Amino acid sequence: MVGRLGRPNARWGARGRPREDEQPVRGIGLDQLDAIGVDALIARLRTTRPYAFKDLNRIAALRRAKVLVPDEHGEDMVSLGGLLALGSYPQEHFPQLMVTFVHYPTESGPQASERFLDNVTLEGSIPVMVRDTLAAIRRNMSRRAIIEGAGRQDVWEYPETALREAVVNALVHRDLSSGARGTQVQIEMYPDRLIIRNPGVLFGPVTVDDLGEEGISSARNATLIKILEDVSLPGETRTVCENRGSGIRAMLGSLLAAGMSPPQFNDKISSFAVTFPNHTLLSEETIAWITALGEKGLTDSQCIALALLREEEILDNRAYRSATGVDSRVATTELQDLVARELIAQTGTRRWAIYRLSPRHTMPKELSPRADRRSELLEALGKETLSRAELSARTGLNDQSVRRWLKIMREERTIEVVGDNLRSMHVRYRRARQALLFPPEGPERI
Repeated sequence: MVGRLGRPNARWGARGRPREDEQPVRGIGLDQLDAIGVDALIARLRTTRPYAFKDLNRIAALRRAKVLVPDEHGEDMVSLGGLLALGSYPQEHFPQLMVTFVHYPTESGPQASERFLDNVTLEGSIPVMVRDTLAAIRRNMSRRAIIEGAGRQDVWEYPETALREAVVNALVHRDLSSGARGTQVQIEMYPDRLIIRNPGVLFGPVTVDDLGEEGISSARNATLIKILEDVSLPGETRTVCENRGSGIRAMLGSLLAAGMSPPQFNDKISSFAVTFPNHTLLSEETIAWITALGEKGLTDSQCIALALLREEEILDNRAYRSATGVDSRVATTELQDLVARELIAQTGTRRWAIYRLSPRHTMPKELSPRADRRSELLEALGKETLSRAELSARTGLNDQSVRRWLKIMREERTIEVVGDNLRSMHVRYRRARQALLFPPEGPERI
């Protein structure tokens, strides 16, 4: 994952990044590593990074990759990162560097009278733990139906890509300092959510608010991650850290593609957690609700935003980006379009702007008819020539909505612009001379 300044990793700026993954593990040599995995790593390094590894022998290559590091006497020892990436059984030396998975039968967690639905411990190297953890989660998942196009599709409760990225992140970015080695990565499954928690807060200059932003990344265990970029998952060609720097975006993208809510990130004093809500945003009922709005030309990300607002109360630009995967510029444009359509209402401006469903759409089971503002604007114009700001003041409509309907009415030629500069803030409008009246239910062309 990434990090937060001003929290426990404020020490990061003074000390540099942690290097626990580069520490030698006393008494551990190559015989403690999986020989096949070591050979595969060296072969891959010589192929993918020939300039650095092609001409090195086996030991020299492992030293350069920091699988082997010198101890205080200059003797080669396996690094902690090397042991976790390639070890036959790392838990023999670090019992709690493992994963626990518990499946609870109720949303409130364990009850005295009820047994766990599943409770397993996953051990081995990180590639093995990733494989076995995903298998445990998959074994406890059921399928749900989603509406896609004109049909129905059955999918797993949680997308595989999102689960894999979250599990990998928890294992490779966990705190490996001596004080945190007594805590394992913990995964808890409830009927309504899945939580993946690892010891250690976010590391580096990035905050929870920045997670998933393109170009923003920081690694707590850089050497471990570098090794795992060239170590394959068991039985697969992909490597453990194949999506380094883009894992969060891959996670968000897979959830968006499944029509699901974005994950919730929680950065506490000593742990970091990812929570996946277990429900689809674009259910059959929600799609029917969006369709009943009668708005043409909504993007997929706007539909996701409306579904989110229907489930929750507010949304801001960052939450919109996290849920949809669009960049800040597109998020701003699409949010303003929803405001212009009077589907959502905005309070605050710029970075402090927050959005809610407009009052006429806040009842979850009921909808008011879509408002047509042509007649209101024509009545406000009368025989006068008015600016957009004056029309907004007279009608009580927000500026984005006035702007949108003026564009529609210009294209329908029921109003006309006075002057030639549409970009001017002082541009004025009047009723068109040749068309003072038009059908109030006329087509909307935007």
